Amino acid sequence: MRSGWGPRPRRRPPWWPEGEPFPPARPWGRRGPPFFMWRIGCFAAGVLAFTALIGAVAGSLLARFGFLPVAGLVMVFLIVLIAFGAGGMRRMTRPMDNLIEAAGRIESGDYSARVPERGSPDLRSVARAFNAMSSRLKASDEQRRSFLADVTHELRTPLSVIRGQVEAIADGMYPADDAHLTPILDATQALDRLVEDLRTLVLTDAGSLVLNKEPTDLAALLADTVESFKPHAESGGIVLESDLAADVPAVDIDPARIRSVIGNLLSNAIRHTSPTGGSIKVGLSRSGDQAVATVADTGEGIPAELLPHVFERFVKGADSNGSGLGLAIAHDIAAAHGGKLEVESQPGAGARVRLSLPLENT
Repeated sequence: MRSGWGPRPRRRPPWWPEGEPFPPARPWGRRGPPFFMWRIGCFAAGVLAFTALIGAVAGSLLARFGFLPVAGLVMVFLIVLIAFGAGGMRRMTRPMDNLIEAAGRIESGDYSARVPERGSPDLRSVARAFNAMSSRLKASDEQRRSFLADVTHELRTPLSVIRGQVEAIADGMYPADDAHLTPILDATQALDRLVEDLRTLVLTDAGSLVLNKEPTDLAALLADTVESFKPHAESGGIVLESDLAADVPAVDIDPARIRSVIGNLLSNAIRHTSPTGGSIKVGLSRSGDQAVATVADTGEGIPAELLPHVFERFVKGADSNGSGLGLAIAHDIAAAHGGKLEVESQPGAGARVRLSLPLENT
């Protein structure tokens, strides 16, 4: 923990380029002037020195040749000085003009604005940071638009079911019996799950996901979760079994959150496992300072083109009727616990998902 009254260390901004050190190195040391300011100072000092030199030469010439010839010579020198000075200042200020113009474009919503990476080392570093920030803003804006479109699509289906069933019952086309009220209830539950999933995603994005951690026997939690899913698996002709090591120490986790992660993995495994002789195996073992839980099935596997994106939001197979948020949320919950979620799969040969969690006493 930091103590004393010294300056707080500056944090690396999320938009800072990966290959650039932060804070940027200064050519003159920590307390030295920035290179850009040093160049301006040298330029100003050169102008003053040149002006003083011209003044001294003009004074000596004035005493020898008179006013008019010296005045003409001085004017020529001043014109040359102004021309060179204006060119030099323009070269130094052009990168800043480009930066100001690009910042104005971003302020107006044009996230494609970029600035040329030229000039002094400090200006090139600022330009790279600005371009990285602009790229991330553009990616974030595109992700936000895509997210809203996906949410709208996911909400439309259950709302259409509810509206259609209710209108048919209200018009007398359907009786208000269990057969016609059940689809409404199912659609309402789907909406409830979607809203809760979206709430969890918002909390994880904001870093506000509350974890009620406590020392937990992970083997007991997995065994209990497996038992709760056995009727569902058996109804589809799937064998659900477990192989849980007894020597895994307690883990400091939020039991409800981790149970939801395992439940999501089991639901996916059951959904994508062939009902004819298929099987699912839940395992638990210790690997160094990690407790490793696995869910492996003999189902259809994950398509190769989908595998790199399984933890992205709203990504799902063509025949899936889910929201595509389950694995994304499971991944975020694992990361919030300091662990990670990994998946291996071969099309037609099943999938294996691995949940790693840090042990409490390591």
